[in-house]
Amino acid sequence: MNAAPADQIRLLDLQAIDSKLDQLAHRRRSLPEHAEIDKATADHTALKDLVIAAQAQQGDTARELTKAEQDVDQVQTRAARNQQRMDSGAVTSAKDLENLQHEIGSLAKRQSALEDVVLEVMERLEAAQTRVTELTARLEHSEVVLSEAVTRRDAAFGEIDAEVAKVTRDREAVAQVVPADLLKLYTRLREQQGGVGAARLYQRRCEGCRVEFAVSDLNAIKAEPKDAVVRCENCGRILVRTADSGI
Repeated sequence: MNAAPADQIRLLDLQAIDSKLDQLAHRRRSLPEHAEIDKATADHTALKDLVIAAQAQQGDTARELTKAEQDVDQVQTRAARNQQRMDSGAVTSAKDLENLQHEIGSLAKRQSALEDVVLEVMERLEAAQTRVTELTARLEHSEVVLSEAVTRRDAAFGEIDAEVAKVTRDREAVAQVVPADLLKLYTRLREQQGGVGAARLYQRRCEGCRVEFAVSDLNAIKAEPKDAVVRCENCGRILVRTADSGI
């Protein structure tokens, strides 16, 4: 392939622009906010699960307290009814009175035990409510942290994307004056060679693969016509000759 030396020089300009675009893409992918968002998202999800579990525990304990208080009410109601029967004089049998007194005593013990249960459940409910409050506050804070990280990332995206748009316009201006066949070769090599399709021959060294040429190889390159598109024998990239090539 042949191309005017000026067109080959433009490949270096195009390569510099493409390298800049690659750097911007890498910068966009490598923003520290990505890691922050991942961590904040994981923390938020974990805290959300903890809040749900704590709320479930609170609900279970609240129902347990309601049941314990109902048990106390039932015992109190029965004891009050028995006491009322005794006080009314309706029970005249000594044996029946004795049974009522015995049951009232048993109910009092039962009520005391149930009231202890109520107190224990109330303590657990208070602890469950405190945990829900604490976890909810942490969850709300995690939402703020996540939102702030997303805002910073989006702001960085905006800056990078604006620069990409500008550099892309510069690329279009350069690419449109490069011969189509030369541009096609450059593009193919760039895809194959990790983003670098054209490299300068600088002081007897290929700036693409950093290999220094032997004298015989340099003489062969020097013998090529000025408009010949030379390829690096080591990496295969287009080798652009300039005044600093050392030949």
